[in-house]
Amino acid sequence: MDNNARGIDLVVGAKGSPLQLILSGIYHVDYPTGNISYEEAKNLANNPLIKSVIPMALGDNYKGYRIVGTSTNYISLYDGEIQEGEVWNKPMQAVIGARVARQSGLKLHDTFSGTHGLIEGIGHVHDDVSYNVVGIMAENGSVLDQLILTSIESVWEIHGIHAHHDHGEEYECHHHHDDHADHHHHHDHDCDHEHGEDHHHETKQELEITTMLISYKSPMGAITLPRMINQSTNMQAASPAIEINRLYSLLGVGIKTLNTIAGIIILISAFSIFISLLNSLKERKYELALMRVMGGTRMKLFSMVILEGLCLSFIGYTTGFIVSRLGIWCLSYYAESRFHYDFSQWINIADVYLLSLSLLIGVISAIIPAVKVMKMDISKTLSE
Repeated sequence: MDNNARGIDLVVGAKGSPLQLILSGIYHVDYPTGNISYEEAKNLANNPLIKSVIPMALGDNYKGYRIVGTSTNYISLYDGEIQEGEVWNKPMQAVIGARVARQSGLKLHDTFSGTHGLIEGIGHVHDDVSYNVVGIMAENGSVLDQLILTSIESVWEIHGIHAHHDHGEEYECHHHHDDHADHHHHHDHDCDHEHGEDHHHETKQELEITTMLISYKSPMGAITLPRMINQSTNMQAASPAIEINRLYSLLGVGIKTLNTIAGIIILISAFSIFISLLNSLKERKYELALMRVMGGTRMKLFSMVILEGLCLSFIGYTTGFIVSRLGIWCLSYYAESRFHYDFSQWINIADVYLLSLSLLIGVISAIIPAVKVMKMDISKTLSE
């Protein structure tokens, strides 16, 4: 979630739930709150406190993957790279994410038609117009992997034919402060091209877009812009940082509870290893006494019991690791089928810490039984 929200200071869209606006505008897992006026959005884009604006128009999908009308700067926001082909340079051309290509079977130069709405199988198909795949992006673990990107003119053109509520045409007014210098030529071209298109379509109906992703020129933007937008316009501004923190705090109770339960389970596991070693010691004390009689040293017996504790811990850790990864795989499968997200990082540094903790618990649990073995009275044990 942090990775997909990077570089986005503010999301502007229709009034409604700010969290819904964030989830739909950045993560593409919820429905948009509605559309906003292109003219009003264009006026906001010229605000001197804004460094860059990425417009977005939603409304269609292909096999459940959302078709997003946007600017080429959306790709560079996530450091996306074109693996095959090139970016679009005219309407009805599309660049598809790596997962979209893999799951849908679309290839370079294939054509496809979008379906109205954001859910697969629901809504009419725009089968009289089709997109041409001109580029396929390399997989980079961001939201780009699961999207179909095109120009806003494309989304506008399709809905200009089929619907009365159009998304806005593409614009890119960046005040030439974008971090990605290699895309400046796109920005200039977009601005000139789109403003020219404006008069062509204005006669039909009011133009609309869905959301804008904004980055500030200075920290002053964070202080004044959200309040100004929410109070003085028909649009709504939501901060990803604030809303995601709010989401984390809502989920935080459950996460803390799970962590507490996990901690209790670890303590219970430590006691269970300790008890199993003590019971094992009681059952084998005669064999251990005989080993001493036959020349086994105290340290030999001590190290055997410690090793047994380590083996129990390692087997427990390995079993837990396998079971947990099966759980993550099931969760990942569900998330991918429902939201097109998966968990690409299966192993992390926490696993190393957990292994160390498990082995430490094994050693600590084995120390008391091992000391009891060292202090064992051989003659008394054998006489019993």
